[in-house]
Amino acid sequence: MSGALARLKASFRASFGDVVFGMEDGAVSIFGLVFGLAHAAETSGDVLLAGATGAAAAAVSMAAGVWLDASSARDAERAAARRYAMLAGQDPGRCEAEIRERLAAAGTPEPGIAAILTTAAARDGGLAGLAVAMRGAPDPAIAQSPGAHALWMFLADLVAGAVPVLPFALLPIADARWLSIAITAILLVLLGIGRGVVAERAIARSVVETVGVAAAAALGGLLIGQAVTRFV
Repeated sequence: MSGALARLKASFRASFGDVVFGMEDGAVSIFGLVFGLAHAAETSGDVLLAGATGAAAAAVSMAAGVWLDASSARDAERAAARRYAMLAGQDPGRCEAEIRERLAAAGTPEPGIAAILTTAAARDGGLAGLAVAMRGAPDPAIAQSPGAHALWMFLADLVAGAVPVLPFALLPIADARWLSIAITAILLVLLGIGRGVVAERAIARSVVETVGVAAAAALGGLLIGQAVTRFV
């Protein structure tokens, strides 16, 4: 159990950016949808049906996008490793030249470069291993399984999208509107803090941006809802 928990924690840390982004997307997009419907629909059930459907569809769409992106990044890492292995086997001189160029650009003196190349050649990985190592440690987000990235994104987007919708499953539409606004506002503030942590930005600015985007989405939903009600 402890091993499974450790793997779960590691997976969450590697996908933390996906979780924050997914929750922000779910909260903002579904809040805009729900806010517009809540001022045009007659019953909570109407809002609940549309909001739940929209949240599920958005979560699946975002998860698919993340899976494709993570798969592409992992494939690029593997392709680079294969390229260096092939280059070292077929044209070691060129591989050595690339390594020399990168070491020199980093400020390594010529004696140091020669020593590094000699040591690398004597090891199992050879020049190919050195070339791959010089790319730096793999990004944990890339090393993470694309399926895990997609799953975390799906869960985060779905959970956050459910927040604005949930009050309409419990309360009449008039009361649900205000509760939806209140709990979504709290979630958005927390997400703004999370964005600031992930991006290493000013927390206050991230919170204002996140809440501001959600407010714009809500206003857009409200205007469209009112227009449809009035003219259709």
